[in-house]
Amino acid sequence: MHSQSLSASSMTPKIRVGIGQDSHRFLPADSAKPCIIAGLIFNDCPGLSADSDGDVVFHAICNAITSITGVPILGGMAIDLCHKDGITDSQVYLERAFATLKNIRIEHLALTIEAKRPRMQARIEEMRERVASVLSLSVSQVGITATSGDGLTDFGCGDGLQCFCVLTTAEYLQ
Repeated sequence: MHSQSLSASSMTPKIRVGIGQDSHRFLPADSAKPCIIAGLIFNDCPGLSADSDGDVVFHAICNAITSITGVPILGGMAIDLCHKDGITDSQVYLERAFATLKNIRIEHLALTIEAKRPRMQARIEEMRERVASVLSLSVSQVGITATSGDGLTDFGCGDGLQCFCVLTTAEYLQ
């Protein structure tokens, strides 16, 4: 037996699951603000009503990270970045949120988006790649589904976008 062998409990990860949600209404059709989802521009619909770019995917991930760490990102850090520094790029908020995880590792990220528009199915893989890149994950660790909602909510009627995120993390304790 090795003198430095680790007990089974020291190699057992502390698993946490976080959930985040975000939603925004579309601006009027004549708005010049682009529609940004998962860091990608969608040209076939107007931008989202928000102080930032309104990226519901990145915002939902930020909120899921907050549910793991307790550090307020959108309710605190992002407001300062937006209002004091003029930073409206939600990728910056997500990068700051990611840094708050410290030694907590993201194992998997699942996103579901509800929207009648824009049509996202053809760009799901590109969205997965963008999220994975920002969070230093492999694409296999990012799942995204999209639904039209069949007109049952404002999102399903085409008035805006909604995104939910479930985040699974592991922290290996010594």
